[in-house]
Amino acid sequence: MSDHKYLVGIDFGTLSGRAVVVDAADGKQMGTAVTEYRYAVMDRTLTAGDNQPLPPEFALQNPDDYLEVLATAVPGAVKDAGVDPADIVGIGVDATSATVFFTDKEGEPLCNKPDFKNNIHAYVKLWKHHGAQNQADRLVKVAEARREKWLGRYGGVLSSELLLPKALEVFEVAPEVYEATDEIVNLLDWLTWRMTGNLTYAEGDSGYKRMFQDGKYPSYEYLEAVKPGFGHVFDDKMSHEVLPLGGKVGELTEDMAKLMGLTAGTAVASGNIDAHVVVAGTNAVRPGQLTAIMGTSSCYVVNGKEYHDCPGTFGTVLGGAVDGLWGFEGGQTAVGDIFAWFIDNCVPAAFYEEADSRGVSIHELLAEKAAAQDVGQHGLVALDWHNGNRSILADAHLSGLIMGQTLTTTADEMYLALLEGTAFGARVIVDNFEDHGIAIDEIVAAGGLLKNKFYMQLFSDITRRPITVSLSEQSGALGSAVFAAVAAGIYSDVYAAAEAMANVEHHAYVPDEDRARKYDALYDIYKEMHDYFGRYNGQSPMHRLKDIKLQVFEEQRGYVAE
Repeated sequence: MSDHKYLVGIDFGTLSGRAVVVDAADGKQMGTAVTEYRYAVMDRTLTAGDNQPLPPEFALQNPDDYLEVLATAVPGAVKDAGVDPADIVGIGVDATSATVFFTDKEGEPLCNKPDFKNNIHAYVKLWKHHGAQNQADRLVKVAEARREKWLGRYGGVLSSELLLPKALEVFEVAPEVYEATDEIVNLLDWLTWRMTGNLTYAEGDSGYKRMFQDGKYPSYEYLEAVKPGFGHVFDDKMSHEVLPLGGKVGELTEDMAKLMGLTAGTAVASGNIDAHVVVAGTNAVRPGQLTAIMGTSSCYVVNGKEYHDCPGTFGTVLGGAVDGLWGFEGGQTAVGDIFAWFIDNCVPAAFYEEADSRGVSIHELLAEKAAAQDVGQHGLVALDWHNGNRSILADAHLSGLIMGQTLTTTADEMYLALLEGTAFGARVIVDNFEDHGIAIDEIVAAGGLLKNKFYMQLFSDITRRPITVSLSEQSGALGSAVFAAVAAGIYSDVYAAAEAMANVEHHAYVPDEDRARKYDALYDIYKEMHDYFGRYNGQSPMHRLKDIKLQVFEEQRGYVAE
C-alpha cells in the first residue's frame, strides 16, 4: 500500500463497458480496459433466449453482459495501471438510461429465471427500446388533462425511452412479468445494488428518468387515471432512498470485491447517467456550457441558475448534473448509429476498394470526399430521425429522410448530408434552449465522434458555437471517478473534484463565418422539413408507414399487440 490514492470509474455504454483507473490528485489515466457485450443489442431476435423474432421498436439486453464487464474490464484496468488494489479508495459507475430491469427482491433479473427465459418483457429494456410509445403518449395525455405540474419539467412531453412508459408497457402487455417483479430499477442503480447489497436511487437519474421531482413521484391518483391498478407502482416496486450525486451508496462486498479484483470495503458512489457524468468529466459544470456527448447517440446537458419552462426538453432537474444548479437535457437518439447504418447498407463496393488500396478506413475516405465539397453542392438535406426523435419532438414513430436525391447523387454526398442532418438536429435543440432563456455560450464535447475532425468543425459551423473538447480517452468513466472521489471524501464537492481531475482543450473548433452563413440557408430548409414531418397536422406519413410495418409483422407472426 502506498501514499497514492486511485479511483475506478466504470462506464456502461450501449455495446460495451469500459473501466479506467485514475489518479485522484489530477485525474491522470493510469490504466483502462474495455469489454464488448457478448449479446450486444437484441433488436431483431431474442438471441439470449429462444431466438424468437422481436416486434418492431424493441431493443433488449442481457444483464449477464454487465456482470462480465465487472469481472473482466475492472481487473483489466487495474492490471494495466499497475497499481495496488488496496490503494483504490472509490468506485463510480455510469450507464445508459433509462435501461430498465425487472427483478426479484435480491436483484436477480427475471429473465435469468427458467420461467421467464423466453419472455421478451422479462429482459432488460435498453434506453432505445421504443416499444412503449403508445404508453408514453397516454401518460402525457392524462397528465395534460389533469394539469400535472411536473409535466412541464419534461418540456410537456414524455419519451418512450423513460422508465415509466416501459413499466406501464410491462403492466399492460406482460402482466405475468409485472406480477412477479419485486423491484423495477434502472441499470446504474442495479449496478451499485449488486456491488454493495444496498438498493438506492441516484437523484439525477431519478429526476430525469423516473419523474422524481421536488421530492416526490407522480401521484397514485394520476397513475390510476392512466391505467387502473397501476397506481401503486412506485410504492410497491420503487420505494427506496434517493441519494444525491456523489453520495455514498455503501461499500464493496466481499463477493463483488473478489469478482472485480478489488478490496472489500471500497466506497461506492451513487450512479449516474452515462451522458450526464461527462459534465463533471469535462469540467463543464458552469451555466452556459453545453456538454455534448457525441457517439452512437448524442446527449446535450447544460446547467442554469434558474428554472425555465422549455418545451421539448428531455428533462429538467434541480441538481440533475451538479448540485445546486438546474440541469436541462436534450438529445438525439441516433448520430453515430446513422453513419454506421449508412456504411453497412448504402456504400458501393468501389468505395471500399479505394479505401483498401489507400490503407484508410471507409469513414476516413467518405469524410475526405465530403470535405472536398462546397456547402450545398450536393443539393441534399437529411432528417436525422432514423431511430426516432428524442428532442424536441419526443416521437419514436418518426423516421429518417434524405430530400433532394437524383440519379447523379453519390454515396459521399449522402454521407455528408447525414453528417449535416445530425448537426442541424443539434442546432434545433440549442436554439430551443436559447429561445426559452437558457444561454449556450460554448459546447464542451466528448465521445467517439471527436475522432472525426471534419465533423467537429462542421458541427461548430452549423451550431455557430465554439467547441471545447475533452482530452480524456474515457470522459464518461473519468466523470464517474470524479463522483467516486467525492463519495470517498477526497474532495468536498464535484466542483473541486472536476477542476482538479478534468483535462480539456479550450475552443479547439470555432465557427467559420462564411461556411456558417451558407449553412444557415440549408438549416432553414431542414427546419421546414422538421416542422412538416414532425409537427404534421394529423398523423405524419412517417407514422402511417410504421403502422403498416407493424401490421405486416403481426400478420406474419399471428401476433396481435395490445
